[in-house]
Parts: sequence; C-alpha cells; structure tokens
Amino acid sequence: QVQLVESGGGSVQAGGSLTLSCAASVRTGSFYAMGWFRQAPSKEREFVATISQSGLSKYYADSVKGRFTISRDNAENTVYLQMRSLKPEDTAVYYCAGDRQRFGVRPDYYDYWGQGTQVTVSS
Repeated sequence: QVQLVESGGGSVQAGGSLTLSCAASVRTGSFYAMGWFRQAPSKEREFVATISQSGLSKYYADSVKGRFTISRDNAENTVYLQMRSLKPEDTAVYYCAGDRQRFGVRPDYYDYWGQGTQVTVSS
C-alpha cells in the first residue's frame, strides 16, 4: 500500500523559510511525477510544484516561482519543497502527491496523496 507522509510544516513570520518533506513507503522512482499542492480555507486545492521522475523537469505555479524549490531524492524515497520569502497568502495545508502516469498540474491526475501538513505565515 502506498503511503505518502508530509512533515516540516509550522508557523513562521512573513519573509521566513520552511522546508517540507514527503516520505514515500514505495520507491519515489516508481512515480512519473511527484507534486506539491496546497489548500487554504474555503478555497480549492491548487497546484504548487511538480518534479519529473528523473528530477530534471520541474514546473511551478506562478505564485511561487522564484521562491519555492522542489527536489527529490529517489535513494531516500523523499520529495522536498523548500519555501523561502514566505507570504501570508502562502498559508494553507500542503499536500504531497504522486502520479504514475504523467507529468501534470491537475490534482485529479495524481493517484496518491499524503494527509497534509499545515503552513501558517503571519504578517
């Protein structure tokens, strides 16, 4: 059974940094893409970043481009999201997800999801 477990969330002030981790119970290399999504209260889940199987292709939402960096360590079966220059609008529950078929940005493409980790950014 595939399990994705996020960690690293917390509360920071605007301008601060956090690094989220997503540990998989299976080889992350078995996923065509690994992505991060987020959901703020009363809002739909939105795409944040995704990374290809090899790690060579990465894609970011415009709202986080230049501030967030996604990476993966297939040897450790872990995916990371480094977040810098955090803003109050980055406050959300962040989810890790895996897609075994494609490299995309739509949440419904992703087959496996973690339980989420809360990130709160205060002004």
